[in-house]
Amino acid sequence: MMHSILLQAGPEGGGMSSMLMFGMVLLVMYFFFFRPQMKKQKEEGRFQDDLGKGMRVVTNSGIHGKILEVQEKQLVIESENSRLRIDRTAVSKELSAQYQSSTSDKKAKKDKEKQD
Repeated sequence: MMHSILLQAGPEGGGMSSMLMFGMVLLVMYFFFFRPQMKKQKEEGRFQDDLGKGMRVVTNSGIHGKILEVQEKQLVIESENSRLRIDRTAVSKELSAQYQSSTSDKKAKKDKEKQD
């Protein structure tokens, strides 16, 4: 009984189609998971390298402030009436561009309403 099970042949070409399917799964995982994550990490690295004096930023902990000093690995930001020394890696995003785009969007909406 045991010998007859081991001697039975599997379907022809089954190994090739399963390898192809496995390769397709890996390809999909690369394009939907790994590639976007690597791209995001590159953009964050470039952003942290481009931090400059006078930019309005938000830290990972949610502190909003303006950059007063830029050093090699640290920044000094002003928030309300206090100064904080933080690592460059603690900055999550810039608010200067958001303020400019949101005010320009509001102006465009007002101009459009006036025309109507």
